[in-house]
Amino acid sequence: MKKFIIANWKMNPQTLAEAKRIFNATKLGVKNIRNIEVVICPPFVCLDNLQQATGNLKLGAQNCFFEEKGAFTGEISPLILKDLGVEYVILGHSERRRIFNEDDEIINKKIKLVLKEKLKPIFCIGENQKQKNQEKTFEVLKKQVLKGLTGVSRKLVKNLIIAYEPVWAIGSGKSCQSSYAQTVNIFLKKIISQKYGRKTAQTTPILYGGSVNSENVLPYFQEAGMVGVLVGGASLNTKEFIKIIKTVSKA
Repeated sequence: MKKFIIANWKMNPQTLAEAKRIFNATKLGVKNIRNIEVVICPPFVCLDNLQQATGNLKLGAQNCFFEEKGAFTGEISPLILKDLGVEYVILGHSERRRIFNEDDEIINKKIKLVLKEKLKPIFCIGENQKQKNQEKTFEVLKKQVLKGLTGVSRKLVKNLIIAYEPVWAIGSGKSCQSSYAQTVNIFLKKIISQKYGRKTAQTTPILYGGSVNSENVLPYFQEAGMVGVLVGGASLNTKEFIKIIKTVSKA
């Protein structure tokens, strides 16, 4: 299965010039990488400019709305994203859930529209520290997956990517143990298999996200069985991000 390394720049950097610098430096650094899909998800306002220089990089968005058009001030339609050359859309990120109160129903609407428009959703799920302490990880993940995929057919789900991002690990410097991630990976494949069948479970990419860096990235592939990572802060450090990509490429 194809490997994925997805950069979530969040609300960074603060200028278009810096965004171009990071993007072009990354493109140059991985120009000979062929066995990994490298996706850059910058702020919306950078997409048009970066589209002109993608090279071997793919463009992703950090969010979108669940309607194609209309009076929705401040929102972004997936149709606009398609027109800008975007192929991937991050949906359900823990920051969207926590800060903007996005629930499973809203995320489900977004997933369905993104799939309908033939974009590839990166569907983020994960438990917080309290839920982990209460041993509710599997309960939380099952609910998020099943509610998020309500009404999504087997035909459409083939373009889905799932990203497991334990909320307690994001931006904390406290990465998840690969053995723990492996247990979650197996559980998620079981849930997908029960809903869509074994073949779909085997072909649905499952990624890990949460304080990923070049020192800890390999075990998520080699031990946890993930096929990709969602990288936050480290993706803005060009040398570190390229090191992550090359480390995975050589594995």
